[in-house]
Amino acid sequence: MDDAVRVGCKEARMMEWPKCQKCNNGALIPLSDYGQEGASVLFKAWVCTNPDCGFSLRVDKGEVTYGRRIENKH
Repeated sequence: MDDAVRVGCKEARMMEWPKCQKCNNGALIPLSDYGQEGASVLFKAWVCTNPDCGFSLRVDKGEVTYGRRIENKH
């Protein structure tokens, strides 16, 4: 797939993730979380692997937001 960036996995297999359309350098990788009831929420957010880009796409309670930088919680 030409529009994908390959990211290595711990198990030594390769997975293809879509290329970030904002910076064209990083890959968009999925992040998962837990809902309010403790159930797993797969692919709650997609973030760019390029730290200079910071693009994200996120789903919260059915609302999609994008473009906000994901910050680390300390």
